[in-house]
Amino acid sequence: MNVITFTGNLGKDAEVRYAPNGDAIASFSVALTHGYGDKKGTAWLRCSLFGKRAESLAPYLVKGQLVAISGEFAPREYEKDGQTRMSLDVRVNDLTLVGGKRDGQQEVRPAQQAQPSVGGGLGDFQDDIPF
Repeated sequence: MNVITFTGNLGKDAEVRYAPNGDAIASFSVALTHGYGDKKGTAWLRCSLFGKRAESLAPYLVKGQLVAISGEFAPREYEKDGQTRMSLDVRVNDLTLVGGKRDGQQEVRPAQQAQPSVGGGLGDFQDDIPF
């Protein structure tokens, strides 16, 4: 198995489609930058996320979102206009939304919802220190 782990920004919003058996498939492209200075470049990786995770994460997979991905790397060749081209495909095993607020948008982080505080504040904590 070929495994790849990387971070990058989504090039456009994720597209969700459904297989004949009803399973959801979210497809999106991620820009992977490499090099520095004059030698800096960008490679585009086509990613696919399957099942319930595809349905639940799709609303958060929007253009510009920084993501960290780990998955199976599966490059494939295809022909377009008589030329052989290469598509860099990744079957996503693990996806983490990275980053926070973007310009003009409210930060969305469902995994980090506010939790009610339990116990007293810091003042109560400091009173219990024996030294």
